[in-house]
Amino acid sequence: MDTQRLIAFVVFSFSLLMLWNAWQEHTHPKAGVVAGAPASANGNPVSANALPPAPGQALKGVPQPVDSAQVAKGARAKVVTDVLTAEIDANGGDIREMVFTNYRGNEADNAPFRLFEEKPGHNYFAQSGLIGAGLPNHKTVYVLEPGDTRLKDGQNQIKVSMKATTPDAEVVKTYIFTRGSYVVEVDTRIKNLGQGELDAYPYYQYLRHDKAPEGESKMINTFTGPAIYTEAGKFQKVKFDDIAKGKQDHAKEAKDGWIGMVQHHFFSTWLTRDPADVSSREFYTRSLGNGEFSAGMIMPALKLASGEEKTTSMRLYAGPQELEKIKHLAPGLDLVVDYGWLTVLAYPIFVMLNWLHKLVQNWGTAIILLTVLIKLAFYPLSAASYKSMAKMKKLAPRLENLKTRYGDDRQKLHEAMMKIYSEEKINPLGGCLPILVQIPVFIALYWVLLGAVELRQAPFALWITDLSKPDPFYVLPVVMAITSFIQVKLSPAPADPVQAKVMMFMPIAFSVMFLFFPAGLVLYWLVNNVLSILQQWRINKVIESAAVASKH
Repeated sequence: MDTQRLIAFVVFSFSLLMLWNAWQEHTHPKAGVVAGAPASANGNPVSANALPPAPGQALKGVPQPVDSAQVAKGARAKVVTDVLTAEIDANGGDIREMVFTNYRGNEADNAPFRLFEEKPGHNYFAQSGLIGAGLPNHKTVYVLEPGDTRLKDGQNQIKVSMKATTPDAEVVKTYIFTRGSYVVEVDTRIKNLGQGELDAYPYYQYLRHDKAPEGESKMINTFTGPAIYTEAGKFQKVKFDDIAKGKQDHAKEAKDGWIGMVQHHFFSTWLTRDPADVSSREFYTRSLGNGEFSAGMIMPALKLASGEEKTTSMRLYAGPQELEKIKHLAPGLDLVVDYGWLTVLAYPIFVMLNWLHKLVQNWGTAIILLTVLIKLAFYPLSAASYKSMAKMKKLAPRLENLKTRYGDDRQKLHEAMMKIYSEEKINPLGGCLPILVQIPVFIALYWVLLGAVELRQAPFALWITDLSKPDPFYVLPVVMAITSFIQVKLSPAPADPVQAKVMMFMPIAFSVMFLFFPAGLVLYWLVNNVLSILQQWRINKVIESAAVASKH
């Protein structure tokens, strides 16, 4: 198999693998431990206040959904730390705005990235409440308690508290923000004001629209939606479309796990304070209509005697998918970084890339060094491939003569070609295996560069200011096309003129595909091309010199 056909094979194989991955995601999504809203006899959602949950009876206590038009605004507390700005609304005690200081948004380079937001058609909140007769939920109006909401120099934490009082209970919800952290502690203190025993079921959920983050390329398919992890069920994605269509399992109780809302580079998740907590919990998702959904979990009941007071705690992580930081927060949390189905290759590649970045402090330079290391690792295979190609190029005139001699008798032509290959000790497929071996590495690196938030807005040099986005001026894809043409010229030409023209066109087709790929990936392929050209040129020269020496 000559180099031109190999180039076509690489393009076709990579495209086929990407299409297969997308088809698998579309037709075989992992089923989540989720459920729709419970319904009354008339089909309408059952009110959480009217139907409190009972232990072991899944979903009877799922909180009442809230339509976006019914989300009321109340008094606001604006919290400012060194890494984020958050707005908490006293109506429900929701976190309705979350802006990250150290990340720019997709809409404008100078605008900070916004995860939670209150915007018609794009609502995304973190909500919490209690299920039980007469208990505050995410529709209750709280009273904000006075206090500072801006982190001062030398201050490590900010606390924002709010109180709601009903005839049955007094509830104080406190958010604790910490310097340098995207983890928010949520403490809920409950006091039973009634005469009898009180059962209070804490729940924690998200309200989110079903749209992908603004500014995401349509050519890049990344997951947006709820994700659930339990030790038994492992990591599971739940598609918004499947929730809307009712394609979901019945809810099941789990002794561990977390529920999150995932999107490209960022996510939010509700976590118990102790990662080893084995309290029973129930996970749920539901469609609220108008393109909005909720997803959350219900914790076991707090049982309070008359006059008794208890506090329940939960952690909310809302921030970037920084692998080295989030993997310590809870089991399975590192799986939100989507490396596709080649995680077994992608994760070591990211570890190596991250290590190189620590050495050189530039992600683009780290990618170049990683390319060199990968090239060295595959050097023996590549050398054998290029030697086979060089010998095939040398035999090109003889093979062309065979074609002229045997004409359309393809059987005799094939037998004559095999005889020449045997005499010259050439394996016509010798150039195929090395490229086949490198395809999984290439795809794994694609997912690393696509999924690593560390490369988001990471500059390389000159006009390349974001290695996770396509080259804005398409310089790298064009230069890569030129190097691909050089590779074609260094390789044996096919005997068929039509094939030769098609092979000359392949670098253009390949480069067009790369116009939409992250600049970091194009940089990798460009450097790989340059190294391959140098290696092929050197091997060609060695073989030519050996041929000349043998004649003398």
